[in-house]
Order: sequence, then structure tokens, then C-alpha cells
Amino acid sequence: MPTLEDVASEADVSASTVSRVFNNPDKVHPVTRDRVKKAADTLGYQPSRVARRLRLKDGKASLIGLVIPDIQNPFFANVARGVEDVAQDNEYGLILSNSDEDPDKQKLAVNTLKTEDVDGVIVPPISRDDPNVKRLLESDIAVVCVDRRMENVRVDTILSDSQKGAYRAVTHLLELGHRRIGFIGGVPRISTSADRREGYEQALQDQGVPIDSTLVREGDSRRERGRYLTDALLDLDRPPTALFTGNNLTTLGALSALSARDMSVPEEISLVGYDDVPWAMALNPPPTVIGQPAYEMGSRAAELLLQRLDAPNRSPTTVTLQPELITRKSCGPPPGKR
Repeated sequence: MPTLEDVASEADVSASTVSRVFNNPDKVHPVTRDRVKKAADTLGYQPSRVARRLRLKDGKASLIGLVIPDIQNPFFANVARGVEDVAQDNEYGLILSNSDEDPDKQKLAVNTLKTEDVDGVIVPPISRDDPNVKRLLESDIAVVCVDRRMENVRVDTILSDSQKGAYRAVTHLLELGHRRIGFIGGVPRISTSADRREGYEQALQDQGVPIDSTLVREGDSRRERGRYLTDALLDLDRPPTALFTGNNLTTLGALSALSARDMSVPEEISLVGYDDVPWAMALNPPPTVIGQPAYEMGSRAAELLLQRLDAPNRSPTTVTLQPELITRKSCGPPPGKR
């Protein structure tokens, strides 16, 4: 593997000049800089990870961080892709970490990003009073919250309107004649979970349907918990005739529970899930969902972060994108009302 000294010899310059080319290129004459880069290309030289942190002409570093709850969740995978595409288009590298909704794991990820001296961080807060996000802001690192909001904190934020999405989902079921609608939400401390429950309750209230607390279950937005909570709802003396599930993995868990009981959807029970999934049309039946513009949320978050780096003193911005009700074949009237 060629070394920095090999490049220096090939370009007929000192090793310190090669180092400056990869760390502070503006301090090297353009002719010399081009000669060093040509020598590096000829030899196949790859600078060290630190050396690759080239400085742009305005003095900014070339790394941003993204801390998401779970890359295996298709929603967050699409958010990450949106962030990465914008970052690469603007010559930024991306460091990705998973928090698993765990404050300690999130803290470790944040501390690692600070050690790497990233320019900024994009993060879905794991609570509405997320202390790790607050610490980032206090350290003067640019921050953009995506998907979830903080309370009483001035920070750039990209959201999808979760309350409106939930409202539309439940209204759709109500219009089909359902009155006993089970809701399986996520972790209550997360803003999206709270907003979706609020949208669920508001839709019921607007149609004059009493809120039955026995039909509301809150979990961890994972498949297994979604299956467990669906079973709990189905075991009620008066089980729901329809389910509204709070995210895509919960939806898969609910469908697994229904399949295990040989329950026919939508003939015996209807279902609307939050978040679309790439394989939705392969499911039987394809589920009606509230789709979110996940890729756009990621790309807009990255754009907003770059804007913050260009204008660090501007007022924080909140952008709220709109979800979409995507009707497929998992919903119908309640049994006995067909």
C-alpha cells in the first residue's frame, strides 16, 4: 500500500506538502496541489481517515452525523438515504449510528460524533425533552431534528404531520362504519407517538364516538410487541372490529397475529397502518396505510442542516410535510354491516 512518503517522492515534493494538500489544500499552490493529487491517483494512494476530512474553501469540515432509532425500519432507511444523497451531492461524508431508542446508546453515538468533529448532526429525538440533543445544541454543533419534535427548544426541525395522518386513518375507518377501533401506538415519550394517539382520539371525538381506554395499547414500535398487543386486543370480551397501528413494524406484527388466528382481513377485521413499506403489495391483502415522504424528510433535513452551517445565526425553521392516506384492500365495513 503506497504511503504519504511515496506520493511525496512521485510528486517531487516534501511529505509535509503532501499532508497540506490533503488537509489544507488552500495553503498549497494550485500547480503543486494538482501534481500531488495526480501522483496520489497514479499510485492509488488513499489518505488516512483523518486526512480525508478535507476542508472546503469556506473552512467547513466535510462530515455530518445521523443518529436514527433503527436502520432496519424501512422508514428510517429511506430517511437515511435522503440525508446521504444530499450530503454526497454537497461533498459531505456521513456517519450513521443507531440508537435503538436507548438514551445511553444515543449518548455514545453523540459523543462519538463530537469526537469526530462533525459539522452537524441530524437526529430524531428519543423524547420531547431529549437531553442528548440539548447537549449537542449547547456545544454549538449544528442540529436538525427529523421526524420528531422537541418541546421548548429552538432547533431546526423537519416533520410529517402525524396528528393529521392518524386523524385521516381513523376517519377512514369510521366512515366505513367502525366504532370499536383499536390503536397500537409507540413509546409515549416520543412526539410522533403522542401525536398519533391525539389524532386517533380527535377523530373519534369528532364523530361522537366515546374513547375506550381498553382499546388503546402503547408499545415500542417493534414487530414482536405489535403482535403481542394485537393479541391482547383480540382477547378482549368485546374486541375491536378494526385496528390502527402506529408504525410499519407494528403493522407487520399485527398482521402476523391476525394470520396466526386465521382471521380474514378485511372480512373479519379491518386495518390501517402508519408508514408504507416497499413490500406492501406483496402482502395479502395489501394494507391501507398512511404514507410519509420519508426520503424527502431526510433530504430536506440535510438541506436545512447545510443552510444552518451557512447561516448559523438565523432563526430556527420548522418544516411540516403532509402524509397521505393510501387506500388498498385491508379495510371494509364491520362484520354484519356488509
